[in-house]
Amino acid sequence: MKWRGGRRSKNIIDRRAAGPGRKLAGGGIGTLLIILAAMYFGVDPTLLLEGVQSVNVSPGRSETRPGAEDLADDPLADMISVVIADTEDVWSDIFAGINRRYEEPRLVLFSGTTNSSCGLGQAAMGPFYCSRDKNAYIDLSFYRDLQNRFNAPGDFAQAYVIAHEVGHHVQNLLGISAEVQRMRQQSSEIESNKLSVRQELQADCFAGVWANRSRGGTNISLETGDIEEALNAASAIGDDRLQKQARGTVTPDSFTHGSSQQRVHWFRRGFDQGDPESCDTFSAESI
Repeated sequence: MKWRGGRRSKNIIDRRAAGPGRKLAGGGIGTLLIILAAMYFGVDPTLLLEGVQSVNVSPGRSETRPGAEDLADDPLADMISVVIADTEDVWSDIFAGINRRYEEPRLVLFSGTTNSSCGLGQAAMGPFYCSRDKNAYIDLSFYRDLQNRFNAPGDFAQAYVIAHEVGHHVQNLLGISAEVQRMRQQSSEIESNKLSVRQELQADCFAGVWANRSRGGTNISLETGDIEEALNAASAIGDDRLQKQARGTVTPDSFTHGSSQQRVHWFRRGFDQGDPESCDTFSAESI
């Protein structure tokens, strides 16, 4: 993926200077288990962290809005800034096509733990999006896990992670997230999980739409193998593969994000169609 000449986003918040030393307020082992129960990739932690007292992170030296010159010596953060900028351009154009204004999210970089309006976020949760503050959060150490633990290296695999979180932001702006949460609260655990899967697969599909619209653009240019990197990442974090890796068995009724095959299918669908209308996972008879 070629990105170095691209525009940098102004919506990056860098909290990494705050360091990882924060404890879980009101926490103990129960809160830790709640957090560790969140699967990697994009789950809105509102339901998981509801009722967990958050830790205030005061703005100042520990929270900055880095400019392009600040990220010049940090290639990974610099690349992410270009990816976010590109998602801003793509989704602004898409929203303009339906006569709506796209509200740009912020991406918070943190180390270890950080506060959010959804509660205390931890690196162990993986990247996540909080619908309450409309921020995406990522500890960049996740990318080491993506490469080493999940065998999904590559800069476009990393870009896919960000695009998936932005997909959740799009769902939030369109009112999809609120409706899914309402339906989940009225459903059995199994039905709630099925709704979560459809929501996550739609975010994968939206990531594919972004990839389609961004290729050959002014910020990012795709290279041979980039889409395969994203598909490999989508496959690597399927619920079936994660469950098999963690405990040796697979329980489909407990899936919250979708199988490897499903995640690959919906990202590919979004990429092939390039149209958010093709991402209606909720009306699809079969996913």
